[in-house]
Amino acid sequence: MSNRLIALLLVIAGFGVLTTRALMEFSYFGVFLSSFDSWAGTQIFTDLVIVCTLACIWMIDDSRRSGLPAVPFILITLAAGSFGPLLYLLVRELRSPAGHRVSA
Repeated sequence: MSNRLIALLLVIAGFGVLTTRALMEFSYFGVFLSSFDSWAGTQIFTDLVIVCTLACIWMIDDSRRSGLPAVPFILITLAAGSFGPLLYLLVRELRSPAGHRVSA
């Protein structure tokens, strides 16, 4: 198992725990609504939207080279934020033969 795969699995697992805790405390829509309780929260939410949009653009471009369809991961990004690009990277890593990694 490559270091990159291990790192992706650890990030997804850690972020999954954090997300689960937030959803248990605030609910799905509560997480979004709490983002607008302050200017700081609004800034973080806006930053997330910008980064996820850029990630979707990258996934579309990368999918042409890697052959991995981007649409399912874009839908995940729209519903669950950073999980979309993280899962895209995970599947991309799993599909690439060792030694023939597609550059990021």
